[in-house]
Amino acid sequence: MRVDIITVEPDLIKSPFENSMMKRAIEKGLAEVHFHNLREFGHGNYRQIDDYQFGGGAGMVLMIEPIAKCIEGLLAQRTYDEIIYMTPDAPTLNQATANTLSLKENIIILTGHYKGVDQRVRDKYITKEISIGDYVLTGGELAAAVLCDAVIRLIPGVLGDETSALTDSFQDNLLSPPVYTRPSEYEGMKVPEVLLSGNFPKIEEWRSEKAYERTKEIRPDLLDE
Repeated sequence: MRVDIITVEPDLIKSPFENSMMKRAIEKGLAEVHFHNLREFGHGNYRQIDDYQFGGGAGMVLMIEPIAKCIEGLLAQRTYDEIIYMTPDAPTLNQATANTLSLKENIIILTGHYKGVDQRVRDKYITKEISIGDYVLTGGELAAAVLCDAVIRLIPGVLGDETSALTDSFQDNLLSPPVYTRPSEYEGMKVPEVLLSGNFPKIEEWRSEKAYERTKEIRPDLLDE
């Protein structure tokens, strides 16, 4: 998978890709991530990329021309499956979306900034808009990193255990059940006997029941889905 990230703050977003799972995915050649500084496509000596919004109002808006130059340059080199815009006023990222995107080959991610981007960018280029929650960040860089982490970890070969991602929360619209490790008893708190029994059908039954109970208590909306 190749991911091209268009950003106003490239230094802000690079760190997550230089550590942990995403670093391993890149080193294995399973993922390829490129950062494009939008200011390199800006106007004049000051590399202007934003301007006041028509109609007045507080906050600057990213201009269409620098973004168009960057996207058009990328489209001239290869075909992209999705051009994604990270913005709070969009459908919220969920596991199903991450699963679908993990099957794509080439993706562009445009990170928002200031008051957002000229609407014509969204109309002309964007194929999918994603939010990571009902709150506003300074820019879309951290949101883009969250999206990449959620997607790249699902690529076969990235995780050490291929079945691990299949048992994550939300894969079946349920939260994960409780998990335990050694010691089997700590300060009087014991691991449930069923987990020590070696009876794997019973263990799976217990896990399913606990996952359902936890979901019903914390996220009943997932059961409706």
